[in-house]
Amino acid sequence: MSLALNMNAADPRPCAATPVRAPAELAALALAAFDHLVAHAPGFRARTGQRDMAAQIAQTLSGATLGELAGTEAAAAPRRGIAVLQAGTGVGKSVAYAASVIALALAQQKRVLISTATVALQEQLIGKDLPALAALLSEPFSFALAKGRGRYVCRLKLDQLSDGDAASAELFDNDADADAAVGADAAVADGFGAERRAERARQYAQWALQLDAGAWDGDRDRLEVPPPPASWQPVAAERHSCSARHCPSYHGCSYYKARARLAQTQVIVVNHDLLLSTLGMYALPDPSDCYLVLDEAHHLGAVAQGRFTQAMDLMHSQWLDRLPRAIDEVCSALQHTPALNVAPLARELKTALAELARLALARVAARPEWSVLCRGAGTAATDAPAVPLLERFESGALPPEWLPPLELVHSRANALLKQLEALAGQIKAKARDNPGEAARCARLYSRLGAFAPRLQHTWATSELFLQQPQAQQPPLAKWLQAGTERGLVTLSAHACPLQPGSLLRQQLWSRVRAAVLTSASLVSCGNFEHFLSESGLDDDPDVVCRAVQSPFDHARQGRLVVVQTQADPKDVSAYTDEMLAALLQDLAAVPRGALVLFTSRAQLRSAQELLASEPHGELRARVLVQGQTARPQLLARHAARVAQGQASILFGLQSFGEGLDLPGALCEWLFITKLPFASPNDPVSQARADWLKSQGRDPFAELVIPATGVRLLQWSGRALRSEADQAVIVCYDRRLLLQAYGRRLLQGLPPYLLQRRVNGVLFPV
Repeated sequence: MSLALNMNAADPRPCAATPVRAPAELAALALAAFDHLVAHAPGFRARTGQRDMAAQIAQTLSGATLGELAGTEAAAAPRRGIAVLQAGTGVGKSVAYAASVIALALAQQKRVLISTATVALQEQLIGKDLPALAALLSEPFSFALAKGRGRYVCRLKLDQLSDGDAASAELFDNDADADAAVGADAAVADGFGAERRAERARQYAQWALQLDAGAWDGDRDRLEVPPPPASWQPVAAERHSCSARHCPSYHGCSYYKARARLAQTQVIVVNHDLLLSTLGMYALPDPSDCYLVLDEAHHLGAVAQGRFTQAMDLMHSQWLDRLPRAIDEVCSALQHTPALNVAPLARELKTALAELARLALARVAARPEWSVLCRGAGTAATDAPAVPLLERFESGALPPEWLPPLELVHSRANALLKQLEALAGQIKAKARDNPGEAARCARLYSRLGAFAPRLQHTWATSELFLQQPQAQQPPLAKWLQAGTERGLVTLSAHACPLQPGSLLRQQLWSRVRAAVLTSASLVSCGNFEHFLSESGLDDDPDVVCRAVQSPFDHARQGRLVVVQTQADPKDVSAYTDEMLAALLQDLAAVPRGALVLFTSRAQLRSAQELLASEPHGELRARVLVQGQTARPQLLARHAARVAQGQASILFGLQSFGEGLDLPGALCEWLFITKLPFASPNDPVSQARADWLKSQGRDPFAELVIPATGVRLLQWSGRALRSEADQAVIVCYDRRLLLQAYGRRLLQGLPPYLLQRRVNGVLFPV
């Protein structure tokens, strides 16, 4: 997911010098904008915590200096302001930050970037909060949603592939598609490919007609039926296959039209991943010259970890057979003699990858889970993929026999990348010097560009695998992942740095001057320490932290009941049996809406199997399970049942524990089946734990408990969604009361009325 390197549209900021105002004046202006909104918004009422949040934002950000202020004292020593604000459920944080930050930006003639972690919050901002604010502020502003370029169609590819020509389509064939025909004779394989190409060509031709008629703007999300990745990827406007202004379709390009509109926009909504992926690319406002808001900021560390993780496929390397021919055809078209003989490089790279695959298979095949995974191979393509098998290299140390093929992969991928870069430069130069050749050059660029991401990932992953840690620095996490997809075994190698905080310090906070980070769950176990460490803001002198209290009366509106089971939660089988028996008994008494959150899919399946038995038929009819149908339809069905006075119970996993809004009767009972510890099989968490142990530190206390505290706070937050709600939270994990870390977790929760239940009898705590 990446944006263009340059936005080819005018900057919306005026050329006149930014007016210089004192911080106190700016803070007063920002807070006045918030007060104006509260006073004039229909049905809006003042909330103490919300105004406290707006006031803190105004005070912290008003002293920051943005952009280049030549000839001023600030140019030599720019001032920063970063507000870290936990806003409890019901505060109305989006209104608090939007009103105050946008007012600051308008006064300074700057722009605002609002970054979120979920689509739901983006839709709320674009569809509700920002339009309401724009209608009420005295100074108008524009706003828009920024999407990665892969969400837009490439018209050149669309035209190229809509005729179903095999030569044109060959480059975009998926290796897995090709492998699905392995074992068949040539005629069957050819028929498989021809049928797929013809079907996709018809779809592409239809999209082209819609573009021409103005019935579609090229945005994938605006298609009536969302296309599967296999159909969309070949025509997506990816950076590596885009020749930008040298493309003959540039002026009608859906992506660049969207970017031009974005360049005229004052408030841009984006997601965390896109924000991090475009740093330094000038595709979004420079973080040093805009106000940045990170909502759902508790996701930031995990997103950064994922963004800087590299992976390479060890099983599908057929694309390397096509690469030399593609380069030869481009060189012939350019009348260019390549500096390197590409064919031997590609063969050597493929051979080295095959050797790594052999070593990797030997390593994962020694695991007992391998036989289970292999039983999933050879099944129908519609079968669900098996749970991945993860094999970690402890302390990032590789066996000696891995080094020669890794070094060969690294050097050959690097050489091939340089060859592609050189040819890409020549193609652009030819298109610039010979406009009549633009269409042909764009096709040549696209042909080469489809190989670039695979080569880039292969080179970058081998680079990390070969990297040795510096003295007193943590090693990298390195692991293998095996699985099945569409009946085929998959195998890939992964590597990433261990500390997301250090990545964010280098990549993000070194650029940012004014930012708000907010969420309902930044505090864990009663303090901000874990969040600040994970987000790279620990020991930053410009950071101000504050917890803004929810307007809810948690002790009056909610009860937290901890069930003391006989079985220890560490005894998974016995605990699950006892917990599920108690859960089903509790669910039978639910009068209206309830939500049950499970910590694993296996636990949820056990509950479903128990419900399937004869005595629970009536209760089974009340239960709706995550994944049975699309989430919006499932929630609509739940709401309809409750509205009709029926009992309705939702079964869900982690994704239902965050961002799910079930006010009033929709969630009067919340059941937490077990404390939501993260999976112990996560290779990055395991590597971080090993590193901390080697330093004489306690990973359970430093990492596991704080992360669990954040998750438990999010899960419990599904219960109360308004000041009129009444709800009961039932947690079946006795460790919440009996263990010292349980008491730490309780310190991070709102002050619910706390009770324990023993043999069905309630006692105060």
